[in-house]
Amino acid sequence: MIKKAANIYWLGVKELRSFSHDFVLLGLVVYAFSLAIILQAGSNSQELHNASIAIVDEDHSELSRRIAHAFFPPLYQYPQLIAERDIIPLMNKGRYTFVIDIPPDFERYVLAGQQPGLQINVDATAMVQAGLGSGYAQQIVTTEIADFLSHAEGVKLSTVNLDVRIVFNPNLTTAWFTSVMAIINNITMLAIILAGAAVVREREHGTMDHLLVMPLTPFEIAMSKVWANGLVIAVAVALSLYLVLRLMLGIPVAGSIPLFMVGVVIYLFFATAIGIFLGTVARSMPQLGLLFMLVFLPMNMLSGGNTPLESMPLWLAKTMQISPSTHFVAFAQAILYRGAGLDVVWPQFLAVAAIGALFFGLAILRFRSVVAQAD
Repeated sequence: MIKKAANIYWLGVKELRSFSHDFVLLGLVVYAFSLAIILQAGSNSQELHNASIAIVDEDHSELSRRIAHAFFPPLYQYPQLIAERDIIPLMNKGRYTFVIDIPPDFERYVLAGQQPGLQINVDATAMVQAGLGSGYAQQIVTTEIADFLSHAEGVKLSTVNLDVRIVFNPNLTTAWFTSVMAIINNITMLAIILAGAAVVREREHGTMDHLLVMPLTPFEIAMSKVWANGLVIAVAVALSLYLVLRLMLGIPVAGSIPLFMVGVVIYLFFATAIGIFLGTVARSMPQLGLLFMLVFLPMNMLSGGNTPLESMPLWLAKTMQISPSTHFVAFAQAILYRGAGLDVVWPQFLAVAAIGALFFGLAILRFRSVVAQAD
């Protein structure tokens, strides 16, 4: 056993040295856990933020001033007062995304119980902000009118008030979700690529023949690739969580990062096993890339990270329970988003370990048979 452990260790060191000289894969790892996270967090915003807005106040009443003062950061910029004749020219120039036109005698008609029109002009070329911002603007105007009437006429508001409380992400900041999910998805992606590339690289460089003439077993060769590539990914994930996520992006992590890393190490046995299996099937790096897309894309899309399992057909949601990636996403979100402890996520840990061990055993058998044929 000591000799086997020593063989696995030194073969793993060889893998690390080989990886350090492969600048393409090295650059991919650095990019995937640094710049890719930053870009995905900053460029995929799905919330309203700092939208430009102007007010055309043709009423000059208390109600119109209340409506104008109800728009403020961080959802909107402070409103600018403009004239009615400047609406079209300024929107054509892209100066404002929203322009609210309050007509004359608006307050008088509201107090008279009528329903006067109020125009909200929207620049829909900014599609996300246009859709969200127009909805928020209608809510703000409606709330201000109801509050104004309750004070002006002594009418009580509805006895039932909807109080919405948003937990874990109170400001609905998209970056809090996309950055963490980018790390989770990149773990699966790189574990498969690195492990598969390690096998293909041995075959392309002819070093597999050298290994076969040495007193080594297929299990030792495969395990060395697992721990070496798993170590690279684990270190990259830890640095990304502490340096990129917390330090550079300022995104809070609710749970225990060490507990999450334990889950990552367990999951890497499955992900690297998939990579080794694909590496035994592929004859070259281009073939590995094609097989990777066929495996990774369905796993990623159906794991629950992009679309909740509850939104999928029942048969598909149940089928995906056999995939460790589904349980990995479940406990990763529970720990990093909701601060779950081991008492909550241990069933997912156990499921990943059990299913991953099965896949890992099958990959080792496949690797053993391929090595035996080559020998």
